[in-house]
Amino acid sequence: MKDFTDWHKIKRKVELKENRINFQIRDVFSCSIGENVGFEQDGRGEEFLRPVVIIKKFNNEVFLGVPLTHTKKEGKYYFSFNLNEGQSVAIVSQVRLFDAKRLKGF
Repeated sequence: MKDFTDWHKIKRKVELKENRINFQIRDVFSCSIGENVGFEQDGRGEEFLRPVVIIKKFNNEVFLGVPLTHTKKEGKYYFSFNLNEGQSVAIVSQVRLFDAKRLKGF
């Protein structure tokens, strides 16, 4: 069973951020995705981060993003591509709305 205690502490810090990173479509940022339910993609490390590619900017506060992984996966909901001289896989089935407060530069 997952323990959400650590994620809730980080989530409070993310919510209190006053400044958002300036972002554009196709940018890739580390994003505090968090500890999630069931098969939803989780972030990693102390800040629950995962790279996310921005596919739609609605305004300066929110965007549609696709989480990325380095794990090779195949199927119609995965898209492999080269990123910074390495292989990345977009997990298309995990596309979701994010607040830019979750973004952190690499």
